[in-house]
Amino acid sequence: MHIKASRQFLKSAVLSLFTVSVVFAQEVVLNNSQNLQAAQSERPNIVFILTDDMGVGDLGCYGGEVLPTPNIDKMAGEGIRFAQYYSAAPICSPARAGLITGSCPARWNITSYLQSKEGNKNAEQTDFLTTEAPSLPATLKAAGYKTAHFGKWHLGGGRDVKDAPSLLKYGYDEYACTYESPDPDPKLTATDWIWSPQDEVKRWNRTRYFADKTIDFLKRNKGAPCFVNLWPDDVHTPWVGNEAQMKRYPEGAKSERNLKTVLKTYDEEIGRFLERLKEDGLDKNTIVIFTSDNGPAPSFEQLRTQNLRGCKASLFEGGIKMPFIVWSGGNLVSKGLTNIDTVICAEDMFKSLCSIAKAPLPQNFKSEGEDLSAALLGGAPKRSTPIFWEYGRNDSKSFPRPQEDYNRSPNLAIRDGNWKFLINADGTNPMLFHLDEDPLELQNLAAAKPEITAELKAKLLAWRKSMPGLKK
Repeated sequence: MHIKASRQFLKSAVLSLFTVSVVFAQEVVLNNSQNLQAAQSERPNIVFILTDDMGVGDLGCYGGEVLPTPNIDKMAGEGIRFAQYYSAAPICSPARAGLITGSCPARWNITSYLQSKEGNKNAEQTDFLTTEAPSLPATLKAAGYKTAHFGKWHLGGGRDVKDAPSLLKYGYDEYACTYESPDPDPKLTATDWIWSPQDEVKRWNRTRYFADKTIDFLKRNKGAPCFVNLWPDDVHTPWVGNEAQMKRYPEGAKSERNLKTVLKTYDEEIGRFLERLKEDGLDKNTIVIFTSDNGPAPSFEQLRTQNLRGCKASLFEGGIKMPFIVWSGGNLVSKGLTNIDTVICAEDMFKSLCSIAKAPLPQNFKSEGEDLSAALLGGAPKRSTPIFWEYGRNDSKSFPRPQEDYNRSPNLAIRDGNWKFLINADGTNPMLFHLDEDPLELQNLAAAKPEITAELKAKLLAWRKSMPGLKK
């Protein structure tokens, strides 16, 4: 079992991050045991920060070189940084559905970003997440939690979809959302689009706006445990930064300059949020989780994926392997650790967070996820089940694809142990990689390992066949 505190990351961080073995010290084991006991004795606040389109290469603590991110790096240094966390999908709506429901988003007929009714139909998907699906906030609310959602939603509503359910139907007590939601905040939507110069809250101030709402919600509900989705959208294009900050960067590659501006502000706001938790005495009994919904776009020639193959809309590692940090100002979470062993995914969050919150699971609850709550607190449990993905159910333009052929993946994938297998649903283009030995997915072993290929192909195609089709 290999976990170790790590504060220094090499520029060749991809290989070191995902393959280096380290010693798990006895005092850390003791500390983790104490943390588990502390989490069992109290019901902590849980704040889930879901960044939009952020790659591992965007953060210094993952070896990134886009821009220094001292505040998020400090968060990682004070908490647990995970090296093997996976999103539920390589694009926003299904990635978010996996978090909310604890199951593969294809089970709820969400396989691309939710868009116009025609676009959804072409993607063979629904117009919004059904309220019949399991809901993490509803489950926590039933167990006594106060619940809120502040930020991007993108699980129904916007464009010409006018009948999407209110967020209240999913178990939230309060919410404030951006454009792609059933009831967008008027301070963020002066026009009928993602952003506008006329918005009262400017695009570069959105994270502060949502973070302040989160602090206010926690303060007003100090008598009860709280669960808050803090889901900013700053790192998603279009990158619109504070004009004063824009002048700090040289002219030239405009897109990269805009990203640096937005990323700098975003890092500062995350740091400010954590400091406000401390100032208001909220940090000791609050667990903050920081991650991203899917890989970056554009990747700037894999700079933003730390050389991992793939990007947003790809099932290669750069599209689904995300930064993942767990932090607490108190003793709920071990400090200064890097977990390189536990393979964990978005679908695990439902069971894991309910375990930490002492919330009973819904009756007849079915999930592709596992309870890996011990990992979130500082342990290193091993995953026992595979992870499955689907992206690109057909050739419709409703499924955006990476521009580069190198980053375009088959439309199905499975990770089982250290093996990752990809194939199209029609059986074409099989690709097999051993991630310990080949984290960049450069050497396709499908032909060289026929028995492993056959086994994983059978598992993956059987899983895909078990997913429901869209009801007419």
